Amino acid sequence: MNILILGSGGREHTFAWKIAQSPKCKKVFVAPGNSGTAQIATNVPIGVNDFEAIKTLVLDKAIDMVVVGPEDPLVNGIHDYFLKEEALKDVKVIGPRQEAALLEGSKEFAKEFLYRHHIPTAAYESFTKDTVAQGYAFLETLNPPYVLKADGLAAGKGVVIVKDLNQAKAELKTMLVDAKFGEASTKVVIEEFLDGIELSCFVLTDGQSYKILPTAKDYKRIGEGDTGLNTGGMGAISPVPFATDSFLNKIEERIVKPTIEGLKKDNLPYVGFVFIGLIKVGDDPKVIEYNVRMGDPETEVVFPRLKNDLVDILLAMANGTLDKIQLEIDERAATTVMVVSGGYPEAYEKGKVITGVETIQDSIPFHAGAQLNHGKIVTSGGRVMAITSYGNTYREAIKKSYQSIEKLHFDKMYYRKDIGFDL
Repeated sequence: MNILILGSGGREHTFAWKIAQSPKCKKVFVAPGNSGTAQIATNVPIGVNDFEAIKTLVLDKAIDMVVVGPEDPLVNGIHDYFLKEEALKDVKVIGPRQEAALLEGSKEFAKEFLYRHHIPTAAYESFTKDTVAQGYAFLETLNPPYVLKADGLAAGKGVVIVKDLNQAKAELKTMLVDAKFGEASTKVVIEEFLDGIELSCFVLTDGQSYKILPTAKDYKRIGEGDTGLNTGGMGAISPVPFATDSFLNKIEERIVKPTIEGLKKDNLPYVGFVFIGLIKVGDDPKVIEYNVRMGDPETEVVFPRLKNDLVDILLAMANGTLDKIQLEIDERAATTVMVVSGGYPEAYEKGKVITGVETIQDSIPFHAGAQLNHGKIVTSGGRVMAITSYGNTYREAIKKSYQSIEKLHFDKMYYRKDIGFDL
C-alpha cells in the first residue's frame, strides 16, 4: 500500500516511523512533513488544508490510504471531501467526518454531547459577546478558580484558568469582545473547575467497535512544577502509574462505551482516533475535552509501546473489522521530553542549527518543529523535538531521555527537567 500522512509534527513523525515498519506498506508520503519524516518517507510540500493539491497527489502517487494527523483538516471536512469526489471515494481516510470532528472543533458541541449521553464532565454554560453580562453573572455563581474556553480551535491555547473573579470577568471580555483568539472565541464556554490529576485516554474506533490504547499523561505548562503558560505539550509518560485496573474499568464503562454508543445514536460516522482528556477527581474519571486525533506528544509514548503492525490496525478501522484485532502492548514504560525553542510559547526565533541528533542511541528522537536546510537540521517551530525512551519504570525511561538530550544542542534550547514530577 501507498500511505499518505498529513501533518508536520512529532505525532506525524511517529506515525511515519511506525507505518514504515509494516511489510504491508510500500511507500510512505508525508505532507508537508519535517526533517525526521524526510529520513524515512517522501515529504511533499503541501499544506494540510489544501484539499485540491492533496487530491492531485493522491491520484498521482496511487495512494491507498490517508492518515490525518492534525485536527484542522478534519474540522474542515477532508473526509467528506474524499467521499464526495468520485476519483477519491475508494481511498481510505483515517479520521472522522466533519460533523463528528466538531467534538474538537466546538467546545459547546462537545459539552452538549457529554450531557446528552450522561458522560461525567464539569458543569458549564456558553456565552457570546451579546451575553457577556450573563457570563459575568454565571462566573459569580462559581467558586474559583475559573475556567474559560474558546469554543473553536485555538491551537491548544484557547483555555484560560484564573483565580480572581474580576480577572475572570476581564478575560471573558477580552475573549468575546476583543476577540483574543479571533474566530475561535466568538463563543466562550465557562466551566466549573475540577480539582484532580489529568491523563489522556486514546480510543480507536471503526464506528462500531473500539479498542483502547495505553494511557498517557502529558505536561502542558512551559515551566517546571506545572507553572507558566500553556503549550502544545512539554513531555509525556505511558502508562500512567495511578491508573489502576479498577480506575481503567471506570473509564471504559462510564466514558469510552457511552462515547462510542453516543456517536452511533447521534449518527456521527467515525473512523479514527478519539482522544479523551480526563481528570481523576477523587477516584472518579471525568471528561475535560475530546480531540478527534492522536495527541502530541502522547503519540510519541503510546505508539512506541504498540507491538502490532499499525497498518493492520488502520485497515481494520477503515474496513469495519476492528473487533478482530487483538492489541499487543509492550510492558515497558515509555517517556518523552520535548525540547523547545527559547521564548516558546511566546515569540521565538527559527532557523537555529540542531547538532547531536545522530549521536543519540538510547532514545528515539521524533522531530517536530525541525526541517532540513542545505543538509542541516534547523529549528522551524516552537516544539522542536521529542526524545522518547523505554525503561522498566517511567523513572528509568525518563533518565534515559534526559541523558540523550544532553547530546543535543541548538541556540536557546529549553526543556522541562521535571517530567513525571507529580507521580
